[in-house]
Amino acid sequence: MTRFSLSAVGADRPGIVAAVSGALEDAGCNLEDSTMAILRGQFAMVLVVSAPPGTSAEDLERRLDDVALRLGLVVVVRPLHEAEGGGAGAQEGGPAAGGAVEPGPVSAWTIAVHGADHPGIVHAVTEALAAGGGNVVDLVTHLVGEPDAPVYVLTIRATLPAERAEEVADAVRRAATAVGVHCTLRPDESDLL
Repeated sequence: MTRFSLSAVGADRPGIVAAVSGALEDAGCNLEDSTMAILRGQFAMVLVVSAPPGTSAEDLERRLDDVALRLGLVVVVRPLHEAEGGGAGAQEGGPAAGGAVEPGPVSAWTIAVHGADHPGIVHAVTEALAAGGGNVVDLVTHLVGEPDAPVYVLTIRATLPAERAEEVADAVRRAATAVGVHCTLRPDESDLL
């Protein structure tokens, strides 16, 4: 099987997931990983799919043309190339100057941030995380509260280098405080996942 990334974005409406997954099934594809969300009225999905040998990205986009036209979606399919030595512990541009951090033992953490909405929150927190060799596994943001005083909520699932997890967590807390938001970090309990 050949793997592809597929992204689709369009105005939210019922039936998008059913139509896209149906077209992929008809093409002999298997949906492996996915994330989907409604972002300010726009439905966005990112999928990793495996396809039968000989399938190209162009073939899949053609198979999705009718669905995209009918539902007003912008669909992009790209081939995936397996990264050499990649994985949950690898992070490009980490603390080693100009190179990737060598994968090692990692621990899973959840980072929760909230505060008054302003530019730079995601950057400050993720920059501190990356500088310490942490890796973002999942990231979700939302604006909540009243329109005239929105609160920015950021939740990150991340892996931190096991031997320095508390040190990296402290750096992330300091970065959040520096941009005026509250931040809590906790190790994930494996029995709860």
